[in-house]
Amino acid sequence: MVKGKKDLIYILLFMISFTLTYFIKNYAIKKSFVAEVNERSSHTVPTPHGGGIAIVITWFLGLVYLYLNNQIDSPLFYALLSGFVISIVGFFDDMFELQASTRMGIYAAVSIIGLYFIGGLNSLDVGIYNITNPVATNLFALLMVLWYINLTNFIDGINGYVGSEVIFLSLAGFILFGGSHFIVLAVAVLGFLCWNFGNAKIFMGDVGSTLLGYNVAIFTIYYANQKPSNLWIWIVFFGVFWFDATLTLVRRKLGGEKLSVAHKKHAYQRLSQSGWSHKKVTIFAMMVNVVLFLLVYFISSVFIVFLISLIVLYLITKFVDSKKKFI
Repeated sequence: MVKGKKDLIYILLFMISFTLTYFIKNYAIKKSFVAEVNERSSHTVPTPHGGGIAIVITWFLGLVYLYLNNQIDSPLFYALLSGFVISIVGFFDDMFELQASTRMGIYAAVSIIGLYFIGGLNSLDVGIYNITNPVATNLFALLMVLWYINLTNFIDGINGYVGSEVIFLSLAGFILFGGSHFIVLAVAVLGFLCWNFGNAKIFMGDVGSTLLGYNVAIFTIYYANQKPSNLWIWIVFFGVFWFDATLTLVRRKLGGEKLSVAHKKHAYQRLSQSGWSHKKVTIFAMMVNVVLFLLVYFISSVFIVFLISLIVLYLITKFVDSKKKFI
């Protein structure tokens, strides 16, 4: 395809996302579909939600376009296409607050289907061990997909945070692995982010965050099957999110808290409570992401990169603790 036409498609997709977000925002305000302020909120005024619908529509339009023009591998296309069900569940959860068991059951079913299309996870390199048992590797893959779906939803709490992370992941993936699907995802999110960054005019909602978490997990498994070390590269790239979500979960569990109870103890939430603006927190997270990317880009040993990234993320956690204690 002519380069100019490809660039035009990306511009068109960005405009679709940007324009749809604008109309969804106005419609949500008119119909009073707003996220009210509660004990878990990091925002201070009721704000319309459902902006993730624009991401979903733009993403799947772009995805189908890539497939019809032979610009995406068929197994990856079908795995990502399965995520449409995830976004539908997210939409109804935004509207009606579905039971957790219902959500998780559907997420698990879709995750299994998505993993089926990309052949599951072929192997899992853990230090000197290479696990090839399909039961073990695919159980790990399934748990990863489910955790990524949920943690991305958990972390979606301040303006621009999830959107900026996904754009970073898309650009990092494109630089290292190529693939037009990364650019499509980036522009789909960017159109929404224009209305969500800084003083947000609209929130993403579960309809967007859960789908994005699913996409990240599918990318991780898909590229791990091309080269086992890629699994750890993607884990490093997503480190700001999974490290915070996982460590917060563990700390709450050790503290005897009921995990189903709403809280405001994630690192990004505590930075916000310490007086940092949403924009400052998001920019700080992106600076950490740049460090993680440079580690991957310039250090050949993935094992060393992973260890250094854990140290970096741990030190950042201690910094956040110094700003606002984990209580």
